Amino acid sequence: MIFSRKCAYAIQALTRLTLLRGEGYLLLERICDGTDLPRHYVAKIFSDLKRRGLLTSAKGPGGGFALARQPDQITLFDIVTAVDGVQALKEDLPGFFSGAGKTISGTEGWSAVRRQINRLLTETTLAQISQENESAADAAVPSETTITRVSHAKGNGHGHTTG
Repeated sequence: MIFSRKCAYAIQALTRLTLLRGEGYLLLERICDGTDLPRHYVAKIFSDLKRRGLLTSAKGPGGGFALARQPDQITLFDIVTAVDGVQALKEDLPGFFSGAGKTISGTEGWSAVRRQINRLLTETTLAQISQENESAADAAVPSETTITRVSHAKGNGHGHTTG
């Protein structure tokens, strides 16, 4: 249930795109410049996000990528399911077992956790994440706080994503 590194890169790159976007398209070089985002990998991620309707693109001078919808209309749920698929939200967290060695995914407690995670993902928009990171606009990279908040909500407890 913890989102992948690919998904973390997607959230970071989309946040950066939102912070830098203005009204036009933005080149990948500008999105990735000065960050730890691997340009070629982000290009593949953005290609997938374009196919899934979260991004648009244009070639030539003035081209690049732009959000297909306003940032307040794109949720973390949209991003996570576009990158990792809906199944990622249904999987067990590694290491959560009952005393008998069986996973606890079917328990009511685990179902409640899953509902809370889904609520967080559906209620948190790209606009909100970007606003939280607006003070980092010079670096224009989502802070570890935002990624950690989502990771903690998913039960990681260490603020790290896995993938």
